[in-house]
Amino acid sequence: MAHLRSRRRLALAVPVVLSLTASLGFLPGVASAAPVTAPAATTADGPNLSYVVNTKADHRTIESVKKAIGAAGGSVVIAYEQIGVIVVHSANPDFGRQIRAARGVQSAGATRTSPLAPAATTDEGAAQVMSAADAAAVARTAGPGEEPLEADQWDLRAIGADKAAAINPGSKKVTVAVIDVGVDDTHPDIAPNFSPSQSANCVGGKPDTTFGSWRPADADHYHGTHVAGEIAAARNGVGVAGVAPGVKVSGITVAEPDSTQLFFPESVVCAFVFAADHGVEITNNSYYVDPWLYNCLDDPDQKAIVDAVNRAQLYAQKKGTLNVAAAGNSNDDLDADALTDDSSPDDSTATTRTVDPHKCYDIPTQLPGVVTVASTGVKGAKSYFSSYGKGVVDVAAPGGDRYQIPDTPSQNGRILSTLPNNTYGYLQGTSMATPHVAGVAALLKSKYSWATPAQLQILLKAQADNPGCPAEPYDGNGDGVVDATCAGGKHVNGFYGFGIVDALRAVK
Repeated sequence: MAHLRSRRRLALAVPVVLSLTASLGFLPGVASAAPVTAPAATTADGPNLSYVVNTKADHRTIESVKKAIGAAGGSVVIAYEQIGVIVVHSANPDFGRQIRAARGVQSAGATRTSPLAPAATTDEGAAQVMSAADAAAVARTAGPGEEPLEADQWDLRAIGADKAAAINPGSKKVTVAVIDVGVDDTHPDIAPNFSPSQSANCVGGKPDTTFGSWRPADADHYHGTHVAGEIAAARNGVGVAGVAPGVKVSGITVAEPDSTQLFFPESVVCAFVFAADHGVEITNNSYYVDPWLYNCLDDPDQKAIVDAVNRAQLYAQKKGTLNVAAAGNSNDDLDADALTDDSSPDDSTATTRTVDPHKCYDIPTQLPGVVTVASTGVKGAKSYFSSYGKGVVDVAAPGGDRYQIPDTPSQNGRILSTLPNNTYGYLQGTSMATPHVAGVAALLKSKYSWATPAQLQILLKAQADNPGCPAEPYDGNGDGVVDATCAGGKHVNGFYGFGIVDALRAVK
């Protein structure tokens, strides 16, 4: 499983947002010089690749660019005119250079480095499936009013979500879209709150709304179902409970259906636009966009990827959607001067490179207005794997930590939630922290229906509880080696941002 937030992160308030916005002179609505030269004649003897071509959100310009795409040996898959992004396939090895020279093209580049085949998330390690015997043993410990497996859900109690449900479980008028590997809406804990009309399969960049298209390709594509249960598993006397068990949840599949489960840019662009156009209030993004862990603006392909995905997520924000994303599981300081990226590109042969995270962006998490989420364990300490960074992380939430052991029946420090085929299991990662934040955001949106995405982010930060930087050097795995350094104070710091979210405080 590639990047289900195995290494993910996002940008925070003013410093990162301003630096990114300043760097992206090609954002929608910002004029850029357009060369008047037309593409040269082309051949089609290279690998068939996918591209994003970004232009003004103007019908006349887009039609002109479409003609240039054809002349350069490309075929249009879909054009998102509302944001000026065109998804293209081409076997012309010189297509990128040629189309960037066309009038009206603001940026363009390949979205992958290997040929199109006939997906990335942020969980840390494989799922631990709960056996029937273990489930029965946990169920025997359930207290009055608890779901059968709730005794193992230390994460709900850590943020007061169990008590919050009795006050306000969330509104059916609020939907959280899980942009992921697919959601099994037939699971008895998910079915009561699932919204088919706000679900689709966006793999390849064009939405497929055929009934059931959003379901995972197989049982190994479990990540999205786990995330959906964390957000909105119903309090129906079955299995587990979600942070916001009264809201709706939808599934937008963006991961490739094969074993790689890569999340390519054109699929993510499709997902943000689809969510925005279908009235989704919050999106959960527990992944990073493949094939680059960090996209550097001095590379034309990577620059075009940042441009396209940013246009799509900004469009969603303008339509009223709050986007929440995972910070990543590399234990990286995302405010460092330099980081080592040895996993990109992940769809072909990776090379080792040194990147500046202030100039090379992990997306969508480092994009303006997106909520970046770090992970904590049962003790409230940063998870050993969670990336961090002052001025980068917005908030934190329980994502599990196998070194922080809870006093629960199973004594499992990971997060218990739903899996495909009516099963349950444990996962850990910033992938698991993000849906806790999305769930609390859904509770806030249920209470403050008028809140814009920017206002929701302010509310999220305001209700969070910040433990401050640890007094002792941080040794996440207990091996005697300092693993990370927390910068900042009690109000805002690199480990927790503005703090750990609090569902009970959100509903009060």
